[in-house]
Amino acid sequence: MGLLSHRTLDLASAQRIAAACQAAAGALEVAVCIAVSNRNGELLAFSRMDGAPMLSAQLAQDKAWSVASFNGMPTDDWWPILEKEPSLLHGIVKTDRLTVFGGGRPVLVDGELVGAVGVSGGTAEQDTEIAAAGAADSLPS
Repeated sequence: MGLLSHRTLDLASAQRIAAACQAAAGALEVAVCIAVSNRNGELLAFSRMDGAPMLSAQLAQDKAWSVASFNGMPTDDWWPILEKEPSLLHGIVKTDRLTVFGGGRPVLVDGELVGAVGVSGGTAEQDTEIAAAGAADSLPS
């Protein structure tokens, strides 16, 4: 019988990612929602900074889910693909929870997807920067 073994984030790592995102958001002076999932897209940690839009709560979770569900593809990598493929654009965007704008980043260890982070509440560029800061500062060396 063949079995696969995969590493995934634990709660302590997810909380470190959320804290790093909060620090990055604070430096940008933007209130955001932050969602951190395991490699399967299951929510591990969530925070909503004071003043973050309520709609951003679900968007942050969907961004993390989108990254985990597509093997670590950052959410902002979708649009360059979709804008050149009309049939894909009109079909895949109907997928529940799929988010195709910035703010979702994979958490990788030695090139292996172990989780994802989603940020929402700022501009797509701010969300992407904050998520990248959390993903980069997530695991101890």
